[in-house]
Amino acid sequence: MELIFLGTSSGTPTRQRNMSGLALRLRGARSWVLVDCAEGTQHRILRTPLSVMSLRAVCITHMHGDHCYGLPGLLASAGMLGRSEPLAIVGPPPLRTMIESIMQASELNLPFPLAWLTPDELAHGPLLPEFTVDATALSHRIPSWAYGFTEAAIERRLDTDKLRSDEVPSSALWGEIQQGRDVVLPDGRQIAAHDYLLPPRRARRIVVAGDNDSPALLAASAHGADVLVHEATYTEEVLQKIGPGPQHSSAMRVAHFAETAGVRNLVLTHFSPRYQDGGPLPLSLLEDEARARYGGQLLLARDLDRYVLDRTGALRLAVD
Repeated sequence: MELIFLGTSSGTPTRQRNMSGLALRLRGARSWVLVDCAEGTQHRILRTPLSVMSLRAVCITHMHGDHCYGLPGLLASAGMLGRSEPLAIVGPPPLRTMIESIMQASELNLPFPLAWLTPDELAHGPLLPEFTVDATALSHRIPSWAYGFTEAAIERRLDTDKLRSDEVPSSALWGEIQQGRDVVLPDGRQIAAHDYLLPPRRARRIVVAGDNDSPALLAASAHGADVLVHEATYTEEVLQKIGPGPQHSSAMRVAHFAETAGVRNLVLTHFSPRYQDGGPLPLSLLEDEARARYGGQLLLARDLDRYVLDRTGALRLAVD
């Protein structure tokens, strides 16, 4: 599984960071999912291997502009490029009203259909063949959600020792068995595929949260997750000075939650523009605060970072 960060700033962009956007796909796959789409997201996409032509779904966490104002332009560009495949859009009910109003006002006619879903409707059926997608309500100034992505299809390995022990000849039949199909051997024996497949590995799970001042709301969704992507807009000291009004999390609070939830990899994002490398408030303040409370692998995302989650649940920064 791959995560590509298209924007990691909160509120407003900086010279180094765009606002929220995150791409998710199975490694090497053409099709992908976009979580949030701030203004400028499509510019970031142009600097990646991704294409709007193979985008399968957009999941918007909430209606603040730094998470959704780029969606109308993205849709328009996809139409101008000749996209014809349907596109699923998941988000709060006002999202559809906003997009359809913009389309009407600008006379935008898309050459592809949009399939609209609210976060609650994800429970009614599969959104994507590659992932089971679920949503968790969060705490913010307006309704906000986290989206969980769990592998839907887990490959199973052949029990080659048993195949050899039972004198099943190595041939194209092994490939059929690995695909879960029963076979008949040349000597007439019937082979049930499930008898020669090892137990499947655990499905990998990634949780991507929108803005949220109460990480504990993710207790069920993130428990044991391989990766949690969560905003860390401020340090705890700055958060205390600002007060609860913005309803964001500090690096300390997210890290404490991730430790108690058993999250293996924690990726922090959505940093206040006040934190700048080389400035009076460096990003290392957020990192140090989180490391003091979280013992797993901690990463602070940067725009265009690409992370690979392997089959063992280990997350690494990909270096092209």
